[in-house]
Amino acid sequence: MKNILTRASAMVPLLFMAACNTTASNDPTVTGSISTANIETGKAFQRGTASWYGPGFHGRKTASGERFNSYDMTAAHRSLPFGTRLKVVNENNGRSVVVRVNDRGPFAHRRIIDLAKGPAQALGLTSSGVGYVSLHRLD
Repeated sequence: MKNILTRASAMVPLLFMAACNTTASNDPTVTGSISTANIETGKAFQRGTASWYGPGFHGRKTASGERFNSYDMTAAHRSLPFGTRLKVVNENNGRSVVVRVNDRGPFAHRRIIDLAKGPAQALGLTSSGVGYVSLHRLD
């Protein structure tokens, strides 16, 4: 019995350390693949589907630590640094807004940016929920 307790007490710290270990994700949708060093200011560097989020997240903390306000001109991007300013252009109607990246996402398949409700309304995306946009880095 003493032998079993000795082995078990030696295993518990090892199991605890293994549970605390983290590994890098191999999922490119989470880590992103855009190198910000190669993005020219003002030129479209990414085109794709945008979505918006808001009601259930209003007041919660974003990945940057800020409180989310669904009417602020903010957005979530998978890999751009927090604070990056982007011009987002709705390619279907020509409307554009300037947003600041303060969160991570979107995590829905094939979406390139999640907009707060304010910029989504300005772009005309709230009724459909999604739209085809281009992203232009401003700084």
